[in-house]
Amino acid sequence: MGRVLCLSVTLYDSADFGSLHLSNRVVMAPLTRTRADADGVPTAIIEEYYRQRAGQGLIISEGVWPVLEGKSYPGQPGIVTPAQIDGWRRVADAVHAEGGTIVMQLMHGGRVGHPEISGEPRVVAPSALAAPGQTRTPQGKADLPVAHALTLDEIPVVVEEFVQAARNAITAGFDGVEVHGANGYLVHEFLSPVSNVRDDQYGGSPENRARFAIEVTTAVAAAVGADRTGIRLSPAHGIQGVIEDDAADVLATYTALAEGLAPLGLAFVDVLHPEPAGELVQTIRRASGAPLIVNTGFGVETTRAAAEELVAEDWADAVAAGRPVIANPDLVERWRTGAELNEPRPDLFYGSTAEGYIDYPSLEVARAGE
Repeated sequence: MGRVLCLSVTLYDSADFGSLHLSNRVVMAPLTRTRADADGVPTAIIEEYYRQRAGQGLIISEGVWPVLEGKSYPGQPGIVTPAQIDGWRRVADAVHAEGGTIVMQLMHGGRVGHPEISGEPRVVAPSALAAPGQTRTPQGKADLPVAHALTLDEIPVVVEEFVQAARNAITAGFDGVEVHGANGYLVHEFLSPVSNVRDDQYGGSPENRARFAIEVTTAVAAAVGADRTGIRLSPAHGIQGVIEDDAADVLATYTALAEGLAPLGLAFVDVLHPEPAGELVQTIRRASGAPLIVNTGFGVETTRAAAEELVAEDWADAVAAGRPVIANPDLVERWRTGAELNEPRPDLFYGSTAEGYIDYPSLEVARAGE
């Protein structure tokens, strides 16, 4: 990676991102697990799942819908109703009791959803386009529908839905929030010239396509504090029809976004990209001025060696891991000591039961069984 090692900082050192205190620099990436009940309320096994993983320096929750119209998947939790807020309060309390720090990812699915999943009559997006492929509804597989293109009058309403969800997350006891601007969902849909074909102030140029993400994040930060607000980005990820394959346009778009976020003083920017030390990610870091969490994404599993090197060489302030945290609730201790890891069971990543969710053994349990 080409930098002189910065021996003063390691993956296992503490950090402060805004008002968020991290006991180490291993972050639990946001991970869809679909274990909420039919009303979008976190269940007892969700509480236990996050409690088990409180040893990560920061937990970023699974994507939580800020409005029913933005629900993408059966079993996905919300943060709208009193029951949902109370359910998440139990989760936050459990994590805090173990000394952990947790933020809620606010995820509006945009065009990645279906009326048979949300019960709402439409899905919304920057433009009247359907995401490619199908989704699994309670009635079976269905094509993803053509979205309703948000009008200029409707966009501020959606921004306010994010704001209220952020307030609800703080009411539930969360330490902060993360705006989901990645992986093909609503905020990301505005960023791509393929999913956003508008010809008004929200479309066309890189600066215009970055506008919605900046407005949402600015409004959320004003409501709950920039020191408790982050954003997740996945530039050039090419997922769910949100295609960003023009390198120059991607760099211009995400530079405009980062520069628009810079005055806020965010707690962190969380970037999913296979080359975290590359020009694009490091430009976002410099332009935003915020602590950087990196995640190599779905195609490249985060290893202990890579995570340690990214922090030691100052390519990132923290590293997010997904599958290793699913399979190893005490991943930090295992990485710190070089202990053997549990293997993840991908066939159980999504579902409604405790199997493959809260039954991965801790290091202590595994050693006791030897």
